[in-house]
Amino acid sequence: MTLFSDPKTKNNPNPRANTPLAWRMRPKNFSEYVGQNHVLGPGKLLRRAIEADRVSSLILYGPPGCGKTALAHLIAHYSRSIFTDLNAVTSGIADIRKVIASARKTKTGTGKKTLVLIDEIHRFNKVQQSALLPDVEQGSITLVGASTQNPFFSIIPALSSRSQIIELKALQAVDLYPLLERAIQDKERGFGNLALKVDEAAKHHLIESTEGDARKLLNAFEIGITTTPPDPSGLIYFDRTVAEESIQKKGLVYENKDDHYDVISAFIKSIRGSDPDAAIYWMAKMIYAGEDPLFIARRLIISASEDIGTADPDALGIAVAAYHAVESIGMPEGRIPLAEATAYLATAPKSNAAYLAIDAALEEIRSGRTMAVPPHLKDTHYPGAQQLGRGKGYLYPHDFPDHFVPQKYLPENRSYYQPGTQGEEKEISSRMHLWQEIKKASDQHPNSKKTKR
Repeated sequence: MTLFSDPKTKNNPNPRANTPLAWRMRPKNFSEYVGQNHVLGPGKLLRRAIEADRVSSLILYGPPGCGKTALAHLIAHYSRSIFTDLNAVTSGIADIRKVIASARKTKTGTGKKTLVLIDEIHRFNKVQQSALLPDVEQGSITLVGASTQNPFFSIIPALSSRSQIIELKALQAVDLYPLLERAIQDKERGFGNLALKVDEAAKHHLIESTEGDARKLLNAFEIGITTTPPDPSGLIYFDRTVAEESIQKKGLVYENKDDHYDVISAFIKSIRGSDPDAAIYWMAKMIYAGEDPLFIARRLIISASEDIGTADPDALGIAVAAYHAVESIGMPEGRIPLAEATAYLATAPKSNAAYLAIDAALEEIRSGRTMAVPPHLKDTHYPGAQQLGRGKGYLYPHDFPDHFVPQKYLPENRSYYQPGTQGEEKEISSRMHLWQEIKKASDQHPNSKKTKR
């Protein structure tokens, strides 16, 4: 006995009540399919191919509840191919071989191809994915793989290269609203046979709280409807309170490898772009999703060095201090020094001069152009160094005015570090310019200099 088959539950008289609402509301045609206009809008190539039954193998990827499985079944609806489906969670290599053998037999006997939907295809291992290759390539089967993970991470290159990869987006409120309305009004598949009153505030809460996941939206709505007793007149009142009870915690899509990298990328780019509000938001999303706080702290250290650098040398110290603070006090209190460091870095002056300098020097060395250490800069702290001429001619800067004296530190002139005009680098740039002028004057008017060890 289930919730939806309980004879005492009067809120769902539909004879198909044992089937979840999300499954019942699958679109029958393109007029019922919501969202994904970037690939399925009128006149788009994929839509034309589906309507003409000319679909090649596809891998559909996107967040949960965005319509991957619904699209696969819609493709089957328009296709004259034999349709079969597998779930990578419960299927093994034997199931794959059985489907392929049947597809080959069908193609030989009738000329028809077999359309194979594999849900959660990223859960197949390399051997299982490789088993599909020959028949995908030969056209014995048309593969439609559905995945919540980026196929460039989770699908073997040989299979992804033989398939058209389609990215589906999380559904927007404008997509979910008509879907919810259809579930309310549809008498065959939805709750159109019930006396319902659904508040607009309740609809908005469900849509906002499910973050583009149509399945979660419909499941939450179904739970609310089937567990809310009608009033004496038989009216079921679905208000904001019922909606909040149906969604106890706001869902958060943050379980895949690409989610992890996308959010941290947005975090770092927001700091680099000097937007503290965006940076704090992306950090909050990572914390809420259970990201390792020390990972966030390490990224702050990198950002302080890469994007702020000598424009504000204090930034690195603050990022390192935040790391040690989180390491010492843990969470949830650790969110506070993380937020402090994030806000500081986002609002600090920016420079990547030091980052560019080290990469330029490394690239020169990598290309094979290396320079030897000049004799006057070599180590002198061992017996015989003087005999070898080590350190001869070295000028000790602290013995000269302003602790600076012109001398060669590289055999050839190079310029790797070029400070900008932001923050501390404005002063650094001014100092370096002064030193350059002194060097030029020294080259033009050489004089004797005292040698120091």
